[in-house]
Amino acid sequence: MRAVIFDFFGTLTDPAAEALRPGTFGETAAALGVPAEAFRAAMVASFPQRIVGAFGGTRETLRTMAHRCGAEPDDERLDHAVATHRAGAERLRTPRRGALAVLDHLRAQDFRLGLLSDCASELSEAWPETVYADRIDAPVFSWREGRRKPDPRLYAVAAERLGVPAAECWFVGDGGGREHDGARRAGMRPVLVTNAAYPGAPGMRVDPDTYLPEHRIDELDELIRLLGTACDNG
Repeated sequence: MRAVIFDFFGTLTDPAAEALRPGTFGETAAALGVPAEAFRAAMVASFPQRIVGAFGGTRETLRTMAHRCGAEPDDERLDHAVATHRAGAERLRTPRRGALAVLDHLRAQDFRLGLLSDCASELSEAWPETVYADRIDAPVFSWREGRRKPDPRLYAVAAERLGVPAAECWFVGDGGGREHDGARRAGMRPVLVTNAAYPGAPGMRVDPDTYLPEHRIDELDELIRLLGTACDNG
């Protein structure tokens, strides 16, 4: 096994940060000048479309959401809303405890590292400036690829960009988007991050897996021991 592909939200990021999302939506709504509840409803309802790039980038997406809330923001208001929304998205990207150290350790062990994230435009646009970018060899974003998990083509793209056969890849995630079943069908070895220390985290998973992987860890730093044991056993 020569590569590890990670989910992003709730896996590399702090699972507790997801609780901030409604508040960040409220801040963006205020910047747009639309009712907070209407904006949150529009964002939630549009999630399946936003993560495959249906509305374009963040600016175009917020303009569309404002229209759905009955508003027509001018350029100045839209500029402010984009800046506010991006600042909120940055807070949601806070690394989970030990995540960066795990990535650094695996790189030092010559693992190729990938990312496979169901995400809207915010993450993809900001990626080069994140603390994760220099640690990930091949990031794959649903927003850029125009498809979402568990589409097998996403897993194939990730493996291809890593230059590693799917059968030699681990996939590590918290179980949203039926991602482990997708990884299994792609020929990868799935690992569930249970997030047991974050009681509210499972309820925040969108389209959760019904397939339960053989390999399960509660915290990301347990991955190092799991991979070491697997390598020792061949």
